[in-house]
Amino acid sequence: MDFQILLADDDEDDCMFFREALEELSLCATLKTVNNGVELMNFLENNLLNLPQMLFLDLNMPRKSGAECLEEIKQSEKFKHLPVIIYSTSSNIDVMDQLYGKGAQYYIRKPADFSNLKSVISRTIDLILQKNVLPSCREEFEIQP
Repeated sequence: MDFQILLADDDEDDCMFFREALEELSLCATLKTVNNGVELMNFLENNLLNLPQMLFLDLNMPRKSGAECLEEIKQSEKFKHLPVIIYSTSSNIDVMDQLYGKGAQYYIRKPADFSNLKSVISRTIDLILQKNVLPSCREEFEIQP
């Protein structure tokens, strides 16, 4: 089964590492990338009939932050069922709690190590494809390598 993943991240290196990790996992997945929050929301609006199966969303992006995009997505009838995985360098617990409360499915702290990156991407995709629902409790929200 081929599924689509959307990555919203303004850091070109992070996008490249994510793409390389995904390719090494040998999954039947197509990766699309957008580089800011406005581009993300436009992409979703223009692909209503072919939305991705999951969105990896960076928090710190220009023009519209990841948190603002998450809020828009989860308040929209068209997009609220899209699984959103926060993909950020932040380890602020208060921010994680807010994002969990706003409907993000999972939280990944961007790993510096490539094998850890592959591991968290793989585990997250498995969880989304198996459950496709919110984690049952806050403790399951952050995915660790």
